[in-house]
Amino acid sequence: MLPTINQFLYLQIASSDEEEAALEYKSRIADSAADELLIDIPILEGTGRYKRLYLGDEISAYYMTQEGVKHYFNTHVLGFREDAVRLVRIRKPEPDSVTKIQRRHFLRVAAELEIAITLSGSVRFIGVTDDVGGGGISFMADAKWPIKTGTELDCWLLVPYRNGSVDHAQFKAEVVRVKPLENGKHQIMAKFAKIADGERQRIIRFCFERQLDFRKQ
Repeated sequence: MLPTINQFLYLQIASSDEEEAALEYKSRIADSAADELLIDIPILEGTGRYKRLYLGDEISAYYMTQEGVKHYFNTHVLGFREDAVRLVRIRKPEPDSVTKIQRRHFLRVAAELEIAITLSGSVRFIGVTDDVGGGGISFMADAKWPIKTGTELDCWLLVPYRNGSVDHAQFKAEVVRVKPLENGKHQIMAKFAKIADGERQRIIRFCFERQLDFRKQ
């Protein structure tokens, strides 16, 4: 059962700030299309504070049926539509991705994937991801590379699938945190700053397949 027009959604937005990521916002589904939902700007109940969303923001959401059963899914922001009021376009979940079991984490999985990074159009190097998700990645890199919070990265990610095929996803990412490690490397945490929806779907497909593998273990 998928959410319908005028149904309320309760949202948590992925953030590097743990307190912000724990906040729950409320929105209403204003319209629906083949592969997307259009929702009102989310609001923090009790405060009246609106949550500004950005293209690519990763969202954990749930809605309630008339029987009071919560249904959970993960999604992300596709863009916006200017109507009488501004609406947020989010990816409509696939029916088999909606669950009655609460998902406390965003669609992010541990994975060691090869990633090619370009800095400032000239510095290029290869890194290995620590985890990947629909809204961003983290990866390991030598401390010698000039990466700091706010740095923009041009990325080319190798994406393997369960059937043995290999794809790739290209995107621009913005560094949100750099964590020095004892082995002389840095863990780089970045969010997608510019990514085509088709590229993002390749990563999300990989994440779903990896989640299925973890559940079978």
